[in-house]
Amino acid sequence: MKTSFSLNLLLRDNIKKLVPYSSARDEFKGEASILLDANENAFGSPYARNYNRYPDPLQHRVKEKLHRIKGVPVENIFLGNGSDEAIDILFRAFCEPGRDNVILVPPTYGMYEVSANINNVAYKKVNLTIDYQLDLDGIAEAIDAHTKLIFICSPNNPTGNSIRRQDIETILVNFDGIVVVDEAYINFSKQPSFTTDLVEFPNLVVLQTLSKAWGLAALRLGMAFANKEIIEIFNKIKPPYNINQATQDIVLEALEGVEIVNEWIKEVVGEREKLSAALQVLPQVAHVTPSDANFILVKLEEPRALYNFLVDKGIIVRDRSKVELCEGCLRLTIGTPAENNTLLKEVKRFYNG
Repeated sequence: MKTSFSLNLLLRDNIKKLVPYSSARDEFKGEASILLDANENAFGSPYARNYNRYPDPLQHRVKEKLHRIKGVPVENIFLGNGSDEAIDILFRAFCEPGRDNVILVPPTYGMYEVSANINNVAYKKVNLTIDYQLDLDGIAEAIDAHTKLIFICSPNNPTGNSIRRQDIETILVNFDGIVVVDEAYINFSKQPSFTTDLVEFPNLVVLQTLSKAWGLAALRLGMAFANKEIIEIFNKIKPPYNINQATQDIVLEALEGVEIVNEWIKEVVGEREKLSAALQVLPQVAHVTPSDANFILVKLEEPRALYNFLVDKGIIVRDRSKVELCEGCLRLTIGTPAENNTLLKEVKRFYNG
């Protein structure tokens, strides 16, 4: 178990002194029959369902349901407007603009760099190795007294592979800052989630989302899991009502669908392997990176021309051919069987005429 971690030393001074906004619903507990405290419209909403009252600022019912599904205590869960809100809060909580820095391990999810730029926080890039694993020596050399965060996406976007668990644990043990493990695609992987290690590693923050396997991308609900003290900091910084009531209502209903989501995951994984195998036999395809996500990274001939060809056919994929270590690659999301068959047919048509 890690023992040298000090949250107080990492926190920005202004966040230590911050008095969070106290919303109307924070000031009493239990049920009330007459609510005259928040300047709401007492007559209702011009809609079949009333949304005239402010939502639960801490989303207790949703967190209780997530606790039962994921086995993580409610006090260790933060809900945000997508995982991007949690990423932004991490910068605002721990990184002093113009002074501190974070470490990124490209190729990786682009919002880490965008958030760093928005918050005027320097970032150091330590590229993944040729087989898309962590360069532990490079990371160790990049860490200095002002390094506050290290972001690791696993399964990684855009490569699709999982990062070796032992390597992530090595960083967790040896780094006194916050290690952020982004598990947006964990549902498609056989690797266990790092949410099982929150007690062992107080400097661990795990990000997950309902946008991928759960099919709720339009609702923008992301999750952060961490020790209680870090979650309290998240709640201190976030806007008072960051998750609207409509989203909370829909998510509560959707979380009843564990069985159908598990069936979708199985089908996506099966389709991923079928599409990977079908592409790999094409002479124009150099490599398909083994994936633990709901997409594959494919290195092939004429990637940009193929991308444009597919766009003309109404098929949108992601061109990663200019990204370092992903040269010549397209990222293909796994669709339905019919969509995957159409994609494969058009790829063959492009190459073979």
